Amino acid sequence: MTTARQAKTSLSTCVFCKIVNGKFLPRVRINLILPHLAGETPSFKLAETELSYAFLALPPVTDGHALVIPKYHAVKMHELPDEYLADALAVAKRIALVQRLENYNILQNNGRVAYQTVDHVHFHVIDKPDENTGLVVNWPPQPSKEQVDAYRAEMFARQGATGKTCL
Repeated sequence: MTTARQAKTSLSTCVFCKIVNGKFLPRVRINLILPHLAGETPSFKLAETELSYAFLALPPVTDGHALVIPKYHAVKMHELPDEYLADALAVAKRIALVQRLENYNILQNNGRVAYQTVDHVHFHVIDKPDENTGLVVNWPPQPSKEQVDAYRAEMFARQGATGKTCL
């Protein structure tokens, strides 16, 4: 198991690593996101465990929009040790329960094309009280059943897998 101590020794330029280590958001980031908060502003902490840190998002998509960040610096989710992933999702669940959210999204992006803007794995907990508030998703048309089956066969072939699963 990777320890939180090891995780805290990550990139000194990462804004989320600075938050995890008790530092404030950098002045330049606040100026870009919220010009009226120019200067340095603390994160609005909601929860902290040995492996994760959660705070209210700035700027929020909805009231209570929260971010959960692992204390391990990884850019993409597949680079994150499993114990950090499990802990972050447990914290996200507790945030949803404490806020008594009935409908909500847990959002996690990997890479610029996938809308990742901070190079540190993080999870958004976003309330979805109605169709027009919160995260709005417009899925593109889906492939046919045959295309899905062909892609599945390709995945199995890449893994040299046989049987019912490829993992």
